[in-house]
Amino acid sequence: MAELNTTARRIIEAPNNLADLVTLMPDGSPQVTPLWVDHDGAHVIVNTAQGRQKTRNMQRDPRVALCIVNSDNTQNYVQVRGKVVEVVEGGPAWEHFKTLVAKYRPGDDLSQRQPDLSRVMVRILPEHVQVYGE
Repeated sequence: MAELNTTARRIIEAPNNLADLVTLMPDGSPQVTPLWVDHDGAHVIVNTAQGRQKTRNMQRDPRVALCIVNSDNTQNYVQVRGKVVEVVEGGPAWEHFKTLVAKYRPGDDLSQRQPDLSRVMVRILPEHVQVYGE
């Protein structure tokens, strides 16, 4: 396990910084998706919908990589390589999604979101963390 140092956590916590999540397709080729990101101090946490390609990829192969770029200084970013260690669905995943909405889209009306969409919260245990441009 690699530690999310103070700079990595600061970059992840910033409200305008998206993560590029890399998962592996069945043939081993990379698939990249920009998405909202969070952390709990030890894990990087992302949230998506059940049935999407990245979700299927992570369920099949837990190895992932992320790059989170500081939107205020694009020469400052963190790279994380790790493994999915927990997938949470249902109510807790929706609650996490609400925290991400508050971070990235304050004031957004969640009632307008797709209520029938099954949310998935994914915890990623970092195995390698590298911060650039500190």
